[in-house]
Order: sequence, then structure tokens, then C-alpha cells
Amino acid sequence: MALRPFCCALLRRRSTLSAATALGSVAACLVISQPRAAFAQFKPKPMHVNSSQRTSPTDPATFQADKVDYNDVEHTVTWTGNVQVWQGERVLRADKIVYDRDTGLIAARGNVATIQPDGSVMYAHYAELTGGMKDGILLHVNATMPDNAKMAANGMRRTGGKINDMSRAVYTACEICEKDKTRPPFWQFRAFNATQDLEHQKIDFRDAYLDIMGVPVVYLPYFSMTDPSAKRRSGFLMPGVTPHDRYLGTYFTIPYYWVINQQSDMNVQGLFATKTGPQLSALYRNHLNFGRLSIRGGIAYDTHRSETYTNSFGHEETSGGNHGVQGHFFARGDFSINNYWRAGANIKLTSSANYMRDYRVQGYGEDTLNTTANLEGFGTGSYSRLDGEYYQGLNQGIIHNKDLPLVLPRYTYSFTGQPDALGGRLSVDTTDFNVRRENGVSDQRGELQLNWNRPFHTKMGQQFLLTLRLDSMVYRARKLYQQPTYYNTARTTVSGQVLPTIALKTNWPFVRTFEHGRGTQLIEPIVQGIYAPNTGAGASDMIPNEDSMSYEFTDSTLFALNRYQGTDRLDGGLRGNVGIHANWTWDGHVVDLLAGESFQQHITHDMLPYSGLDHHASDVVARARVIPSQYFDFTARMRLDPHNTKINFGDALFSAGVPHFRIRGGYIYEPVTPYYYFATNYRAYSPNQLYTTQTSELSGGVSVDWQNWHASGFSRRSLSRKDFVSLGGDLGYDNDCFAIDFMYLKQYTTIGGQQRNSTYLVTVSLKTLGAFGLK
Repeated sequence: MALRPFCCALLRRRSTLSAATALGSVAACLVISQPRAAFAQFKPKPMHVNSSQRTSPTDPATFQADKVDYNDVEHTVTWTGNVQVWQGERVLRADKIVYDRDTGLIAARGNVATIQPDGSVMYAHYAELTGGMKDGILLHVNATMPDNAKMAANGMRRTGGKINDMSRAVYTACEICEKDKTRPPFWQFRAFNATQDLEHQKIDFRDAYLDIMGVPVVYLPYFSMTDPSAKRRSGFLMPGVTPHDRYLGTYFTIPYYWVINQQSDMNVQGLFATKTGPQLSALYRNHLNFGRLSIRGGIAYDTHRSETYTNSFGHEETSGGNHGVQGHFFARGDFSINNYWRAGANIKLTSSANYMRDYRVQGYGEDTLNTTANLEGFGTGSYSRLDGEYYQGLNQGIIHNKDLPLVLPRYTYSFTGQPDALGGRLSVDTTDFNVRRENGVSDQRGELQLNWNRPFHTKMGQQFLLTLRLDSMVYRARKLYQQPTYYNTARTTVSGQVLPTIALKTNWPFVRTFEHGRGTQLIEPIVQGIYAPNTGAGASDMIPNEDSMSYEFTDSTLFALNRYQGTDRLDGGLRGNVGIHANWTWDGHVVDLLAGESFQQHITHDMLPYSGLDHHASDVVARARVIPSQYFDFTARMRLDPHNTKINFGDALFSAGVPHFRIRGGYIYEPVTPYYYFATNYRAYSPNQLYTTQTSELSGGVSVDWQNWHASGFSRRSLSRKDFVSLGGDLGYDNDCFAIDFMYLKQYTTIGGQQRNSTYLVTVSLKTLGAFGLK
């Protein structure tokens, strides 16, 4: 093996260091394979070393070179011409090496390169090494390290193969300009001296400057960083500072990372603010052989006091929680018991929503914190789950903690069998639960659902699906007069429902090719007939409703047996569903269309308003997906009332652009928000009054990228409220070793009586050093 000569000088012999020249030589080194004229082994003179070292001076040293000279008078061996010497896991290469057999000293000159056990390579002009090449001095040194990091120095002293003391050191993770190696990298650290501790995997710089494009911008009397070769190492991470925050004022964060062992670690952070008390938070992670565990928590002394405000329903509320000692506890674990069973939990608890707001705890802004615990089992064609759920409200403006349910327990089982003698498949499903509310309906449900599907087809290409289904539920409930059912009864009731259903669906696809086989056309009529006993009309007044608050009649549920989201409410009666599906695909172009309607003999008079099923002929549902080219795509859905030509539901998404530029947009419209059914006694209002809660929202965004630059922007506006929901943008630059991002976010949502402010965030990332930001 031989080293190609350097393209330029490594370091200049003067007190100031030309970092670009030094680091440029790293990129200029190339190892080339060549044949050898000499190959031999020798045994160095024994020396006293630490027996714990993997490489011992008494280990045989192997060499190869073009020429070997022995001097019996001076007891030296001289190798010249493409010399390689390796002992244990360390390798030394040079143009010329002189070995003193009496002292064990190795002197190397010309294109010196040493390869360390971790794979890193260090280059020098001259080196004197002893002790199995673990001790010595090197002149005009540069090194390549993991993650493209590079370090150079005028001189270096190596001690025990563990400590490298360097003078006039520079460090960077940027690429060196190939055309002009004297040009400084984008950023670099220059230090009067530096110490690389290989055992503890850290590098300490003293009297250091951070240069950006060759200009010193920061002076640090001392700076310590993790060695790039370290995958994980304990130590302080990059601190953060935020000049202004609405609730914290100016605050500082000081994080510390602790490597506990190979499978677990912890991140501890202290937060110090000018407007409130300090906070101590931590994140613990443990990856086990049978699962993983993550625990996040914090404690603080919050000096902000709660305020009263009027919520969306006109009630006086407090913004949540008292001041003083506050905290949060989030934990998540997933564990495999054996090949068939696993258990898990996701716990989220906080002392108050105000505390999460004041200290920017992740999760604030949501309506609730959800806590779950579960046990799951998997079998051949079967699934079983036992779990419990607990909810803690965060936004008292729209929901109270007393209204939220405690679900303990809930049991779900699903089984799908193999094809039977008749060619059909039997499936069994159940979801049973116990729901308790302090303010609202408390109920228990037992369920059994049987489903049998038999597909078949004819010689003419018609596809049929015969379905037999039986839904049966039994309930025990109290406080049915409260949310979410609002029925006029105060007694505890036991009730149930059984609904058999038979359905036959047929698809008749007509397919042809065009454009000489490059395109396909599909025209597919779809017809479905369903029969079940009539439901509604007061038949379910004594039945609680936990999972069927929203009725979704769209193109996705046109052929569903039950168009409610759950099974507490069921579709019954005789009805027929018809639709036509068309698709054209050719040369990357796609046009996909679907339109359909449902015809029903029985009208459910207590159906939720704006369900689309108020007449024997339902609303017309439709979907269109168009991709004329790679530069544009469009998807839209709608539900049209044919009796008054009003649109009762609609949404649309589009994306258009060319390389490096793209715009996106969307729109959604719904006459009444589904949440309104839960929070308000909708039976007491007319449909015209419900119309005031409609959802009409427009959103859009744009993104641009060019070479190392990128930018994006987005906005959401509620047309029904005539106000923005949110808007923001991002602008950034990144290269091989540096990145900077400017982000702006404005949210108009009112949470806890407070409208959220604008957020400005600047993030700077230096490769191998880390990232820090300003808010």
C-alpha cells in the first residue's frame, strides 16, 4: 500500500494557523494499492505497559516496504519506499521509517499516516512513536473522523494511545473547497491548544474562536464537545435562550444528557425564567429486549394565577389550576409478553392546563390528555384487546373535566375464519365497555356481531358479494337525560337491540385498452340491495350512544351496511344503493370518478340533522380524482341535496408545481360540526339554528427549494367565522455542515380564554456540534 503525496502543505511553520490549508490536505490524501518488494516480521524489545491494553509492545510487528536496510552497529532497521508497519490494531504508513531495536522508537517521515483501532486516520509530516505506537509526537497533523469531521494541528503529543494534546488546532465538519484549498471552510473552530480524550470520547478546546467563512464571530475561553466517534456520551448539551415569551419572559434552558448503560439514557433540563419560577424536567428512555419504556416529567413553581373568562357556551370558567408547585408526568411503554401477547400503556397527567401553557409542555393546545393501558393478543385470524381510558380536559372553553368519561374496562375481540364448505367466511366481533361520567350518561354495553360474506362471480364478469349480518347489543344506563343523549328520563334503564341484515352487492366492470395498450378504461356500475328491520322513530330512545354521534354519508360509506361510525346506532329498513365508477389511466395520467345515491323505503325521523337521508331519495354523493400530469393533481368530494340543490358536504384538495416549486390548497364545508351533537342538546334546536355552527375553512401553502435554500408558507382561514385559524412560514439554508432556519407561526385559536401569540424561532445547526435555537 502507498500514500499519494499531499497536494499542498498541511500546516505552515508559524504561530498562526491556516485552517483551510491544513484541512484541505485531508481531502487530498488517497490510499492506493501497490505490490510490495519486502515482507517480514520483527519482535520489538519488551517494555512495561498496562496489561489491560488490547495492543501490547511485545506483540509481533509486521512490516512491508520496497527496501530494507539493517545497521548492526546502531541496532536500527530502515525501511524506505511505501512502508507499512502494523502492530495489533494499529497501522503506520510512511515514505521512510527508522526503527531503533534498543529503545523501541519508530521514526517516520514523509506522508505519514496512522490508522487507529476505531478506523480513524491521522496524517503527519513526521512522527516519533514508542510503546506499540501508543506514545509519541507528530508534527503538522491532520485527521479524518466520523461524520466527515476533520481536525488539524501544528503538533501533537500522544500519550498511552488515549490522550492527544494538540497545539494550534482547528476543527470543522465542512467540506474543503477542491479548487482552492486555502479558502476557509464555512465554519471552523480555531484553538490555541486542544486535547482529544479518546477514552472518554471528548475534545476540549482552549482559547478558541468560532469562524464563519473565515471571520471570527465568537470567542470561547473554553469549549468542550463530544468526539465524533462517540455514538452516545454523557455531558451538557447546547444551552438555549429565548429573549421573550408571553408567560416565561426571557428564559434559559440548560440540558444534560446522561448515558446510563447501553440500553437506557436520561436527558435532564433546567429552565430559568424571568416571569415565573424555575422548572426541572427529565426524559428517561430504556430499550429492553422485550419492549421499550419512555418516561417524561417535570416539576416547577408557577407564579401565574388563574383567570376567569366566558367560554363558548356563555359560562364563567377559570383558565385552569392554581399557582405554586405544578408538574406533569408522561409515560409510555410497550412490552412483548410472548409471541402472542403484548401489553402497553400511555399515561399523560398534569397538575393543570395553565402549567402546560406557561412552561410550553408538549401537548398543550389539545382538548384533552388521554391515558390508556392495554393488553393485546394475536392469533390466526383473531385479535383480542383489553384496555382502559382516562381523559383530562385542557381547554375548559369547550369541555369540562366532569363531562369526560372514564372507560374501564373496554374489551374488543375480532375473529375471521377460513372459507367454509359454502365458500363463505364467518367473522365474529365484539366491543364491550363500561363508561362512567360524573356529569353525563354512565353505561355498560355487551355486544355480539356475526358477519358472513360469500363472494362469487359469473362468466360475464359480474362480481357478487352476499352478506348476512347480525348485530346484537344489551345496555344498562343511568342519567340518560344528560349528555350525550339528552333523553327525557331519569331512571336507570336496561335495554337492547337486535338487528339482522341481508345484503347483496354486484359490480360489473367493463374494461378496455387504448393508446396501443398504454392506457386502460374502466366503467363499473355498482348496485347493492340491503334489507333489515326498520330502526329509529323512537325505537332507540332508551339506548345510550357512545360511538355513533357522527353520521357520515359520503362516497366512502355509500355501500356500507351501517353508515354510523359505531354500532350504538344502526341503519335499518329496505334500501338500495346505486353508483357508477369510471377510471381512465394512460401515460401517467389518471381520471377517477364515482357518483351514487341511496334509495330507502323507510326514513329515520330521528336521524341527525344534515345526514343526507331526510328523503326517500338521498343526497347524491360524488368523488373526482384527476391527475393530468406530474405537475398537477386534484381530488374533490361532495354531497348534494337534489331537492333544494344545496351542498351539504364538500371538500377539495389540489397540488400543483414544477421542480423546486409547489403550491397546495384545500377547502372543507360541513353544515354542522359533529362535536355540536355531543356538547349541545341538538333536539332542542331547529336545523336553521344549527346552521350557525357550520364549518367552512380554506387552507393553502407554498414551498420553494433551490440549491441550498428552502422556503415555505401556509395559512388556514375559517370563512364561517371570518377569521384566520393559523398562518406561518419557514425560511432556511443548509449545506454539508451548517443549517439555519427561521420559522414564524401565528395561531388564532382561543385556549383557556387566552389567544395564542405569534411564535418566532431561529434554529442553527452545526454538524457534529449540535443545534441551538432562539424563540
